[in-house]
Amino acid sequence: MVGDFKSYLPYIKWTPIVIFLCLCFYAVYRKIQDKKLLKTVTKPNRGTRTERDLVLRLLKYGIPAQAIFHDLYIRKSDGEFSQIDLVVASKTGIIVFEVKNYSGWIFGNGKYREWTQVLAYGQEKYRFYNPIMQNNKHVAEIRKKLRQLESIPFYSVVVFYGDCELKDITFVPDGTFIVKSARVLEVLDLILNKNELAPYTDKFEVVKVLKEAVYNGDSGEIQNQHIHNVKDMLGKHRIFN
Repeated sequence: MVGDFKSYLPYIKWTPIVIFLCLCFYAVYRKIQDKKLLKTVTKPNRGTRTERDLVLRLLKYGIPAQAIFHDLYIRKSDGEFSQIDLVVASKTGIIVFEVKNYSGWIFGNGKYREWTQVLAYGQEKYRFYNPIMQNNKHVAEIRKKLRQLESIPFYSVVVFYGDCELKDITFVPDGTFIVKSARVLEVLDLILNKNELAPYTDKFEVVKVLKEAVYNGDSGEIQNQHIHNVKDMLGKHRIFN
């Protein structure tokens, strides 16, 4: 018996290494497959890492690639552009995603212009623009391009990535959802399975408008113009402390 056991020792010694190598190969394989899947919708370096992660989640959930539009630039009436993280043209309506990446505690009221991020157990507080209002503007800009489709429902979904806790969020409007990234598919289930089918009259126009907005994002000039406009709106370069 002892002799038999000793004959297996070399195999036992190599087993952890083999398992480790298999896991490494699998991780590399999954990364390659995810990259291929992502390319069916967007470029591997376009937008933020969290936006691309959300694109992958939607694809793996079963949303068709042709229904997902990432990193859109909608031209506004004043000639400037509104940048939108992600849009899904679904059977129940148009879902507009705003993706955030925060840590700490998040406090917010749907009616107030600013929300609060609290860090270091209350020692540090930072204000940021109400993401509900921010995404409502994105929805409004898309609606303007689709005026004949005013009957189409729109859903606003604000997705929080990062090590944050939605501590106290109130007055969230109907059709709007605030969700941590780990539960975003639950929200998608709710939107797709608890609502009636959207009365689309011209799906081709919807795709045309959204595709055009994605193509706008391919232009470095448009991207730079948008960045300049945002900086000018914030006005930090006009503050002398």
